[in-house]
Amino acid sequence: MQTPGEAVCATPGETQALGARFAAALEEGAVLSLEGTLGAGKTQFVKGFAAALGHEGEVSSPTFTLVHEYAARVAMVHFDWYRLEEAADVIGLGWDDYLAGGETLLVEWGDKFPELLPPGVWRLRFEIEGEGRVVKWERTA
Repeated sequence: MQTPGEAVCATPGETQALGARFAAALEEGAVLSLEGTLGAGKTQFVKGFAAALGHEGEVSSPTFTLVHEYAARVAMVHFDWYRLEEAADVIGLGWDDYLAGGETLLVEWGDKFPELLPPGVWRLRFEIEGEGRVVKWERTA
């Protein structure tokens, strides 16, 4: 993926296709912070990402469970920090162990606790524009 970049997604399927393109282009162990308002397409992106890595099961936002681990060709973990109140809550989920484990990590609402994100994280900003979505991304230093 180029950094920075931008894509316009008119449908959920196009958002899923963008997730699949990211999955194909990124190295194992990448960390992605998925940022934006409710309903902006973060989970649709994860669905496409997981499918491209070979996950055949359901993909849903871990809003209440907080963490989903998906069986795929590449170890992948999906977090949702929306309901968490403080960074200690993230640490309590085993965040440091996941970072050290080398899995590919996708974090919805990662911008709530940017201090916990490692250097080199991919920050993707999902914005609603009319009926579609605009996704902008960059990789941090």
